[in-house]
Amino acid sequence: MDRGKFDDQVRRVASLSEPTRRSVYTYVVGQGREVSRDETAEALGISRALAAFHLDKLVDEELLDASFRRLGATKGPGAGRPSKLYRRSGLTIEVSLPRTQYALAARLLVKALKGGGTPETAFKLAADHGFDIGTEARRRAGARPSKSLLLETAMEVLSEYGFEPFDGPNGNILLRNCPFDAAVRESKEIVCGMNFGLLDGFLRGLRLRGVNARLDPQPGCCCVAIDIDGSPDRQSA
Repeated sequence: MDRGKFDDQVRRVASLSEPTRRSVYTYVVGQGREVSRDETAEALGISRALAAFHLDKLVDEELLDASFRRLGATKGPGAGRPSKLYRRSGLTIEVSLPRTQYALAARLLVKALKGGGTPETAFKLAADHGFDIGTEARRRAGARPSKSLLLETAMEVLSEYGFEPFDGPNGNILLRNCPFDAAVRESKEIVCGMNFGLLDGFLRGLRLRGVNARLDPQPGCCCVAIDIDGSPDRQSA
């Protein structure tokens, strides 16, 4: 998840900290159908204007969808103005601190099951996905980026995916957080293998010479470390 998307999701969750707005959201979601401003106001014992304010704020945050429809059986001229109706949107919000990537792990494992169901299939799928991420990161860095710029871009992308990278004592890159931590507890061999495949593919897609991922479990860190041969320079990578 990139920083902008993470910030958007945090903002949306924070918008529910206001008690009345949270009650409005909970009420609409609980109905499982479209509800009107009048119905919401009556159910919660608030004014129609206050209900409309919070409903529209929830639409602005993409937590609710709005539509217009005439209520009642009367059709055509004289049927009155359409009512604005609200229901839960299709947006899914996942915010965790530290950041996790369990949805990504689940998608890769489902694809692996469809492709034969072996750990090796999961490792390859993770590597292919990492390669796509690295290729996009390479484009982000611009034309003929220096090694130092590519390393900077790598750190940014790793941060966006929740790895919390930092400079290790030997000039390498260590990862403070494992985005798949809970899954590791169930199957360390498979999840760490996928994690290595993802990061190895990422570095290959980034086309960063002399930079390699390796399994190196350390206390308080992800199971993968990134080694850098030599120091960053200003030459084109």
